[in-house]
Amino acid sequence: MSTNQAVDTYIASLQDAQTVKDCRVLIEMMQRISGQTPKMWNVGTIGFDTYHYKYDSGREGDSQTIGFYPRKDKITVYLMDGTVRHSELLARLGKHTTSRVCVYIKRLHDIELPILEQIVRESYEYTKSQDGHMHRALE
Repeated sequence: MSTNQAVDTYIASLQDAQTVKDCRVLIEMMQRISGQTPKMWNVGTIGFDTYHYKYDSGREGDSQTIGFYPRKDKITVYLMDGTVRHSELLARLGKHTTSRVCVYIKRLHDIELPILEQIVRESYEYTKSQDGHMHRALE
């Protein structure tokens, strides 16, 4: 669920200068990919564009198509189609860890930014191509 909290206000509240710089780079990248302005989702997620999902249980809703959550010790980049689809590119990304739908990065200088941009672009395009029929991340 998106919130009305201003993205700039949220970023200004972050205590770590390098995290703020990394956020600005990610915002520029994701805005270029999506053509959308950033919005706050939930507590601290900065998201771009929306897509509709529906689970097998019948639960459905809207979420950001691409986004990230900056924290002091890491930045979480969300891949709504899951990380498995991107395993070959992730192998070339640099220092990171993953979960089912998240890529965790300590600092952007630890990774190959063009590879991250390719991953985020592919995730965005795939998620948008599902025309509201995205059920859950691929496993």
